[in-house]
Amino acid sequence: MLDMSIAEALAALAAKKISAVELTDAHISAVEALNPRLNAFITITADQARAQARAADAARAVGNAPALSGIPIAMKDLFCTEGVRTTAGSKILEPFIPPYESTVSARLKAAGAVMLGKANLDEFAMGSSNITSAYGAVENPWQRDDGAKLVPGGSSGGSAAAVAARMAMGATGTDTGGSIRQPASFTGIAGIKPTYGRCSRFGIVAFASSLDQAGPMARTVEDCAILLGAMSGFDERDSTSADRPVPDFRAACARGVQGLRIGIPREYRVDGMAPEIETLWQSGIDWLKRAGAEIIDVSLPHTKYGLPVYYIVAPAEASSNLARYDGVRFGARVDGADLIDLYERTRAAGFGAEVKRRIMIGTYVLSAGYYDAYYLRAQKVRALMLRDFNEAFATVDAILTPTAPSAAFAIGEKMDDPVTMYLNDVFTVPSNLAGVPAMSVPAGLDARGLPLGLQVIGRHFDEETVFAVSATLERAAGFTAMPAVRAGASS
Repeated sequence: MLDMSIAEALAALAAKKISAVELTDAHISAVEALNPRLNAFITITADQARAQARAADAARAVGNAPALSGIPIAMKDLFCTEGVRTTAGSKILEPFIPPYESTVSARLKAAGAVMLGKANLDEFAMGSSNITSAYGAVENPWQRDDGAKLVPGGSSGGSAAAVAARMAMGATGTDTGGSIRQPASFTGIAGIKPTYGRCSRFGIVAFASSLDQAGPMARTVEDCAILLGAMSGFDERDSTSADRPVPDFRAACARGVQGLRIGIPREYRVDGMAPEIETLWQSGIDWLKRAGAEIIDVSLPHTKYGLPVYYIVAPAEASSNLARYDGVRFGARVDGADLIDLYERTRAAGFGAEVKRRIMIGTYVLSAGYYDAYYLRAQKVRALMLRDFNEAFATVDAILTPTAPSAAFAIGEKMDDPVTMYLNDVFTVPSNLAGVPAMSVPAGLDARGLPLGLQVIGRHFDEETVFAVSATLERAAGFTAMPAVRAGASS
């Protein structure tokens, strides 16, 4: 039961081979068994999950089951959930219980999904390893041959670990610079960052508002398509929400790639990239060729500026967004001698080192005398990156790249060098800066038995082609490896 895909589970539920209560209880047992080790969940909502499962069974009994009825999922702890603590992985929000529901979580619940709990993440989604969480690091359920504990990637590392370890059938994530795709690659699952505006940002704790986008994570491409169909749609409460119809993403998975033109960007061959990544990329090219696609070399010349631009724009927006955490309106408070002292004490105690670093960077690049030199120039280069993608998509239907420059690394391996840590997002950041959809598909293992992913990038609001190409890669790769630490396996 725990190894079922969402599609398989929905079919079994419809045929009454299993019940939503049985499915949910099995996953709650998996969470109880594995979370003490993996730390994938900050808050577990077992009682609420069982109540939702009973409601799902009751709805199905009268023929009124919505699209995700009875499917147990993890909710990244960046989505506000009414009556359930939402921390964003930070001590400053430890006591915060939202009085309202995010649009994405509300839509998933309306579709019948069962929420098992709130998944761990890098604090305020700032990180590529899930080791900056105030609630402890998340452990990747995959194991390296030397026995070292590995990071699951970030910031959506708790979501990724929960899905990979069979603690949840799917999960929500958010992606600001790769925070869905990189952890998906590190844990051997699928994950998609849809087009900016496809999913509402209402009720999501903001990191960088012009980059943040919600998306699904699951064990198969089809499962991601099912989840995204429920998550998507216009929301008048989000001024950046796109008023566009939601396609049948699931049907797109069966389209194939016959006649499609797939671009291979020369700039994604970076110095120091592991030979295994290059080999996997070539395998992906060969698979798509054999499936009937035409391979075309393309250029994205401003890709090399992606990380510098991102680490100006994102911290600048973060410094503004995080100004609201002052100890006055909500969250934690540390009293001081006066109002300024209260602000300083609360923020010093509530924010972790990485969040403080990014706030200081962002405040610096927005300050008088530096705004034009840094922030304004970064926005101009960002516009050039968008132009690169638009010009490439004039000649190709999708772009294929690696997802990450390496497999998962050990906890603590890169902690002392923030710049090295930031390089994990070198392949994923450009898609966020351009606002285009991109998906990571598990496609192979490295020499040490760790999963590697391929990334498919598409035109704005053309997730259907992204799913078609991704599903083709998935079928060709035949990725069936599973992590050593998972529900039902000895560990």
